[in-house]
Amino acid sequence: MVRNFILSVLLLAGLGAVHAQQTKGPQVGDLRTLDNMTVHDPVMVRQGNTYYLFSTGQGISVWSSPDLQTWKKEAPVFASAPEWATQAVAGFKDNHIWAPDISFHKGNYYLYYSISAFGKNTSAIGLATNTTLNPQDKNFKWVDHGKVIVSVPGQTNWNAIDPNLFLDEKGTPWLAFGSFWGGLKLVKMHQNRLRVAQDLSEIPTIASRRKNVTQGANAIEAPFVFRKNGYYYLFASIDYCCKGAKSDYKMIVGRSKNAQGPYVDKNGLALEAGGGTMLLEGNEKWHGVGHNAVYTFDNIDYLVFHGYDATQNGRAKLRIEKLTWDPEQWPVVAVAQ
Repeated sequence: MVRNFILSVLLLAGLGAVHAQQTKGPQVGDLRTLDNMTVHDPVMVRQGNTYYLFSTGQGISVWSSPDLQTWKKEAPVFASAPEWATQAVAGFKDNHIWAPDISFHKGNYYLYYSISAFGKNTSAIGLATNTTLNPQDKNFKWVDHGKVIVSVPGQTNWNAIDPNLFLDEKGTPWLAFGSFWGGLKLVKMHQNRLRVAQDLSEIPTIASRRKNVTQGANAIEAPFVFRKNGYYYLFASIDYCCKGAKSDYKMIVGRSKNAQGPYVDKNGLALEAGGGTMLLEGNEKWHGVGHNAVYTFDNIDYLVFHGYDATQNGRAKLRIEKLTWDPEQWPVVAVAQ
């Protein structure tokens, strides 16, 4: 009897260990495919023959892939939370960093990231740089430059998260950002990309869901600007992320001949006045889709985003779809499933 009891205890312990292994999140070196890869707010860049993906996660999640299909989990950018972040943003904890943005300039990769407390505009956008994304390179080292933009409740009518850096036709860097509150904002950056180059009290709103400043909740966020066809295309996400099966995220788009806007939709309505042409929304397979980025690899344009899988109770999964353009040069998702 005692022997059977001991065996039972050992068996239960073993099953518990197996269950823990099965439910534990992906570890460094783990491989995933698009079908089983949990990702939120993805952005991407290619160095050599390797694609690197950055997303919301502990210390900023990082993945690498040779083919956009099979992904290897890499070590996070920050092993522990940046010291400035815990001091500057009340409520930030667990080193859970949101919505990064990656770009390359003069030998350095620039990684902007979001520090925030959920549901508040107690937020900041930080910046880290690296000369390489290959962890095996002897020069691999993330250097944190601290906060770039800070939002303060009662002082700013915008939220300093969801950064996206892009260049205008003259090579001037601009940073689009924002979530809820006063909508999406745009600020000119210094050429070194380390700090803003204009008064933050005077930065314009480039997109909003409100047709006037007093109209209800402003569920818009995640700006991404992509230059093509002689236009700057402003992509944004509307409605609600992060609710699993109750998520109803959607992607809209507008465009402008000028980097500073105004950005307008197909009907000519300015995005700052509540406009926006629908690009992609949820269906019976996906509760919601959003927080997108757009890239060109080997002359093919890709829409990179996350969707809430209706077959897995709203699990957030990575999606990569080809992006095409209609005769009037508006973007169309080539495969919307």
